[in-house]
Amino acid sequence: MTDMSTGVTRRALLGAFAATAVSAAPFFPGVTAYARGSGDIRRLRMHSGRTGESIDIIYWIDGKYIPEALREINHFSRDWRNNEVHQIDTRTIDIMAATAQILRVNEPYMLLSGFRSQATNRMLRARSRNVAQNSLHLTGRAADVRLRSRSVSEMARAAAACGAGGVGRYSRSDFVHVDCGPVRTWGS
Repeated sequence: MTDMSTGVTRRALLGAFAATAVSAAPFFPGVTAYARGSGDIRRLRMHSGRTGESIDIIYWIDGKYIPEALREINHFSRDWRNNEVHQIDTRTIDIMAATAQILRVNEPYMLLSGFRSQATNRMLRARSRNVAQNSLHLTGRAADVRLRSRSVSEMARAAAACGAGGVGRYSRSDFVHVDCGPVRTWGS
């Protein structure tokens, strides 16, 4: 299945997960079963410095998304300025989880920005020329994240290796933008 607006396929994302499972074999016990799809799980760990909240959640098991877990991720990724909640695209969630797998990290992402309301996006655009008018954050299709244990370059390379969306490097601000839009990279 391909999302015609983005060119992202489920197969590309599943391939990223399969590749990370195989490449992680020395570090994960029982990886053979994981690579076969038996007992396959996807997990996301994040912390928000803005709200003080943390999430460590399994959101996908054996080929099925867990609706309750997705609702928790949606709430966690809300626009913290006005508490507006929006559905986060599962492809963006999958890209973040696959990137963490590729990096072999257990630490939570620091979520800087998930969903953004129109009002928040307008305010941020007034302050910075680096905020897109039609940002994918407005539709729950993007996230800005950082990891203490990995550089922006390492994170960006891992996210780009997923081959499933946009990856922006913001080295001066110490974060990486990931989205499920067209495959592209930018920044330094």
